[in-house]
Amino acid sequence: MEECEALCTRLAVMVNGQFKCLGSPQHLKSKFGSGYTLLAKIHIEPEVDNCALQLFKDFIEHTFPGSQLKDAHQGMVHYHLTDKTLTWAQVFGTLEAAKEKYCIEDYCVSQISLEQVFLSFAQFQH
Repeated sequence: MEECEALCTRLAVMVNGQFKCLGSPQHLKSKFGSGYTLLAKIHIEPEVDNCALQLFKDFIEHTFPGSQLKDAHQGMVHYHLTDKTLTWAQVFGTLEAAKEKYCIEDYCVSQISLEQVFLSFAQFQH
């Protein structure tokens, strides 16, 4: 999929022999992608249990309803924020305000990838 984003100006996705979408990679991500990807690194003291990590997970799930935890290990969490009404400003503002309280060392918010858009169409293939 990275090659498609780098080399193609237009893409089409077929499901069961029919075109389901056609457009630029950015257009497909904007129209058919939902939400954002959040990666965050939480500072965890080695002597203390994973309480800080659990507090952060609870915060994300409460603040961004419908968010899906994709992965969590060694203080790193990967979430899919599925709310289509969220704006970049809301996500960044919320995370910046929570940095100290939840011991957030670093975070990255990005648009859904083209691969995730493709996989959302693939579930309809028989």
